Amino acid sequence: MNDLTELKRFVVAHAISQNLPADHYGALLDRITADAGDEPGSWPYEWIHAGDEWDAAGETALACQYYTMGRFPYVDGPGRKRALARCLDAFDRWRRGVPGLEPVVVDVDGVPVRVWAAGLSADEPRPLLVMTGGIVSPKEQWGPVLPQIAAFGMAGVVADLPGVGESPLRYGPDAWRLFPAILDALEGRAEVRETYLLALSFSGHAAITAALRDPRVRGVVANGPPVHDFFTDAAWQARVPKVTRDTLAHLAGVPPEAVFAHVRDWALDDADLRALTVPLAAVTAKRDEIIPPGDTERLKRSVRDLRLMEHDDVHGAPSHLAETRVWSLLAVQRMRPGADPGVTASLAAALEAARAGAAG
Repeated sequence: MNDLTELKRFVVAHAISQNLPADHYGALLDRITADAGDEPGSWPYEWIHAGDEWDAAGETALACQYYTMGRFPYVDGPGRKRALARCLDAFDRWRRGVPGLEPVVVDVDGVPVRVWAAGLSADEPRPLLVMTGGIVSPKEQWGPVLPQIAAFGMAGVVADLPGVGESPLRYGPDAWRLFPAILDALEGRAEVRETYLLALSFSGHAAITAALRDPRVRGVVANGPPVHDFFTDAAWQARVPKVTRDTLAHLAGVPPEAVFAHVRDWALDDADLRALTVPLAAVTAKRDEIIPPGDTERLKRSVRDLRLMEHDDVHGAPSHLAETRVWSLLAVQRMRPGADPGVTASLAAALEAARAGAAG
């Protein structure tokens, strides 16, 4: 069972990232008195009930985000299972009204996995941007960014990290294989030999690993990626929030008390990072309660082409989301040899405006 106080604290960053109205979700969190179950006052029920109200009002995309929070951090019973089903249904209904946004089934080592894509074309294949969330956020949480990616002259995909959302895969050291499988599936409909990965939190580790193994990946943008010390530092692991430990254990299929021994061999060492030949843009947080500071120092020491944004913030930099979002998209544009200069200039101006707004 989740620690309800901890759960409420961590979900706020995700609510902010999806632009949920604070006065609305604040009151909702106050009504939640139980983690489990599917009755009034329980975590799943209150999020689903609020999502149903938005859906009835015609705000399907917003309803989807509420359902997403209802299955946070992962499905562990009937209530959260119901929330995930509502999330998938609402997103599918919303995307049918967005031209060019479509499902694609990807074969990952013989397992069919659904992703969402936009901007695909056999006549004019575009460079590809693949976006993945972390261990607690499904692809539907980030799907609304796909039309913006297409507007930048790229094809876009959002995918679940293995084990997250509806993904049938098990999260393990081979999670990186998701990315080559997506590129194989989109061959001929996207210019997969110019692929960029925008990976949040734990998926950043998989993205960096994929870039080491697949030359079609031409750059990685990661936000708060675990690299080495998270997987090996027992003293740090003792401080990791319970929700992170338990979610990681659930996705990996091991008991929570065994999870850190299970992931120890997943670490990327200095030699791995020195072997990275493509640019890595990384967002890090100085007060990150999940990713140890040693991982940022390792990136600084070992990555040959590192573009770094450091925030005085906690994991995911929730107080700097507007700046981080624009900086990440701009980082992708600056990695692309054929990027539209007008788009790059527009994003650079938007970044300065976001910084000015944060300073103000």
